[in-house]
Amino acid sequence: MTNPSFFNKFFIWPILNLLLAIHKIFETIGIPGALGFSIIFLTILVRMIIWPLTAQQLKSAKKMSDLRPKLEELKKRFGDDKQRLQKEQIALYKEHGVNPASGCLPLVLQIPIFIALYQVLLQVLRAGSQTDLLQQINQIVYHPILRPSGPLDPSFLGFNLGQKPADWSKAGPLLLLVPVITGLLQFIQSKMLAASKEQKVKEGEEKKGKEKQEELMVAMQSQMTYLMPGMIALFSYGFPLGLSLYWNTFTIFGIIQQYLISGLGGLVDFIPFLKKKEDGRNGKNNN
Repeated sequence: MTNPSFFNKFFIWPILNLLLAIHKIFETIGIPGALGFSIIFLTILVRMIIWPLTAQQLKSAKKMSDLRPKLEELKKRFGDDKQRLQKEQIALYKEHGVNPASGCLPLVLQIPIFIALYQVLLQVLRAGSQTDLLQQINQIVYHPILRPSGPLDPSFLGFNLGQKPADWSKAGPLLLLVPVITGLLQFIQSKMLAASKEQKVKEGEEKKGKEKQEELMVAMQSQMTYLMPGMIALFSYGFPLGLSLYWNTFTIFGIIQQYLISGLGGLVDFIPFLKKKEDGRNGKNNN
């Protein structure tokens, strides 16, 4: 962390100092579990900063989803004339104010923030057991007042944030709930990002003659809805609890933002009683 690279100076070090500043405030107030609450607060802060970016990404994805039937219709009409098809697609995008590339840019901008936050949390949690690492951290803080006098207390709500669920045989089986909760939250968000069955039926009526390649892509997306939460849960099993705390806080706010912008999506198929609520919400939005 002492290597003065561009990424360290402009991403890792600022986030590290911000985390230490938040921790210093909570510690001074006397809040127990200061490190855990600092991780939660920092995650919320980062989430609010990138809220406009993720909102743009979600809105762009929703617009593209709404335009899919019209795009399929254009493929039917001009599929044999690639130049005309491209021209008509661009005109359709302009008419509805959609930029297909705009949804990718916010995601790209978020990646270095995610990596930096992950690295900071990993180093801070390791600093609790490595004195030399704590000394390195103290050398790159912006102000002496932010320097921890000793290893940060990893205790939070009866758990040690440096422990891993993989250590459940020593620390207790309760730790196994962490990857389960992590996977469940990721599954909820993945289902919300997917289209509902009703949406798929409407789209299917518009594109009965779609190509096999498109069918394969849809099948892969459906599989990823289930595979990704399992992978995240597996990663959570081997990561310190502090990282799962960050990830789950981030996911919860992602679920809230997804609901506010695009609704429940495919989650209504998994939890049927939510369909009435979603229909009522869509009715209000249409009015």
